[in-house]
Amino acid sequence: MSVKKLSLAGILVAVGVVCSTFYIPIGVSKVFPVQHFINVLAGVILGPAYAVTMAFTTSILRNVMGTGSLLAFPGSMCGALIAGLLYKYTKKLGAAFLGEVTGTGIIGAILAYPIAAQFLSSKVAFYGFVIPFSISSLAGAVLSITLLISLKKAGILQKLISSEQI
Repeated sequence: MSVKKLSLAGILVAVGVVCSTFYIPIGVSKVFPVQHFINVLAGVILGPAYAVTMAFTTSILRNVMGTGSLLAFPGSMCGALIAGLLYKYTKKLGAAFLGEVTGTGIIGAILAYPIAAQFLSSKVAFYGFVIPFSISSLAGAVLSITLLISLKKAGILQKLISSEQI
């Protein structure tokens, strides 16, 4: 574990928490594109383990502060994990993008249903989270890929990855 990785992870978690006041209400869920932006950045630069840990930490802090909900856990963590794993094994930014959108928009949304039904007394249809989660993850992933492509063209991305990856 390096100090650089922990520092960057801490900064990204802080950005996720501070920006959690910015959300878009869609149906019964609040969509946080900034979280998905951070998930892809973390998955590419720091790797899947850091990305999932950061998503979990951000979700806990947002819930403690009252700016998030229990639905933040499955959505953010699934997206971060799949984005990080797909990038790790393909080294393609597009794979990280697809991992975030699929992980959050489909898998996280499906996993959110029992949480909403059990703990939030929500009677949303089984697939009722797929559209809002997909919109949120798509917006955040587009922003992150735009930044990552710019960093790659400037020659900065590879330096960040090589200095951060184990």
